[in-house]
Amino acid sequence: MNFEYFIAGRIAIKSERTFSKLIVRIAIAGVMLSLAVMILSIAIIKGFKTEIQDKVRGYLGDIQITRYDLNNSFEHSPFKPDAETEKMLKNNRDIEYYYPFATKPGILSANNEIEGINFKGIDKSYKWDYIKQHIISGTIIDFSDSTAAMQELLISNYTANRLRLKTGDDFIMYFVQNQLRPRKFKIVGIYDIGVEDIDKGFVLGNLNIIKRLNNWKANEIGGIEIRIKDFKRLKPISDDIYQSLPRNLRSYSIEENFPNIFTWLGLLDVNTKVLLILMLIVGVINMITALLIMILEKTNMIGMLKSFGASNWSIMKIFLYNAAYLIGIGLLLGNILGLGLGFLQQSTHIFKLNQASYFLAYAPIEFHFIDVLLLNIVTVVVCLTVLVIPSLLISKVSPLKAIRFK
Repeated sequence: MNFEYFIAGRIAIKSERTFSKLIVRIAIAGVMLSLAVMILSIAIIKGFKTEIQDKVRGYLGDIQITRYDLNNSFEHSPFKPDAETEKMLKNNRDIEYYYPFATKPGILSANNEIEGINFKGIDKSYKWDYIKQHIISGTIIDFSDSTAAMQELLISNYTANRLRLKTGDDFIMYFVQNQLRPRKFKIVGIYDIGVEDIDKGFVLGNLNIIKRLNNWKANEIGGIEIRIKDFKRLKPISDDIYQSLPRNLRSYSIEENFPNIFTWLGLLDVNTKVLLILMLIVGVINMITALLIMILEKTNMIGMLKSFGASNWSIMKIFLYNAAYLIGIGLLLGNILGLGLGFLQQSTHIFKLNQASYFLAYAPIEFHFIDVLLLNIVTVVVCLTVLVIPSLLISKVSPLKAIRFK
């Protein structure tokens, strides 16, 4: 039988605590709250980053290919993809799908209001899966009817509110050229992405409208948007595609296109690390306090064990076993609290956010088993390692004085 483990069990389970009882409970509560906060912090930050990335990726793709020139306007120069580029895109296993697009600046005019906007032209190959999830009114463009598709348009809820428009309304859009070119459109759908830079910057329409306005050839486009399978490999995949393109084309990733958003998301990792360290410190301080109180309370027992020949290390192990027991209770309760609140938020979205400020209407949660496991392991290892220091106080206890201690 393990002598230290047996004594620690008797202290932890059957010992009648006096003034240390409250301190021990506070220590357990400290570990519980620290772990719960750490679990929720990582889950919220990861969920937040995933949701924001999906919003930007869903509308603008992961990588855009455009013509290489000195044109810095919102309107890309036309090009015709060559056979080698088409082959590279089709055979690249990292690419999920791709489609052509073009953009052209314009001015929306409705209800005595005007709004500057970018008209994003797409064709029937466009993937509507993401937009369908965020349509709050109406439907998507019907490319099966080529005539009707030339007049159909999707706008954001932000733009609709600004111009007091709704699904089914008609309005005039003036395209910016040497001479303003008016076109009449009908709103078939209103979507709400939740990212202001996107919602106030774009409307979705037929690519052929831009081709006609710019007198492009039938096979010319303004660019190609690419969706990759693994966003974590965006940088190497983007670099590989760039190297594979002919000299007249260039590519840039969504992180390069919207650096402000992705820089902000990167800063969230720093905030998470600071919060994790602070919570771990809180848990450690609580456990150190509890251990010192337990040592002080059991000074008489320490003296007796030393008089019976127990070594300092053996006695230290007794208190470390007891501390591990308390940490274990705190971890169990912390997991229940953290995961419970997380799953509650996932199912009910009870904790809301200001979408105008955070791009999301509620706090997102994204749990990963490996994150929860690592947090538990790190908490145990750090706490027990640090608790070795206050347990060294046992070596200073004199058996004779300790037995007399009351």
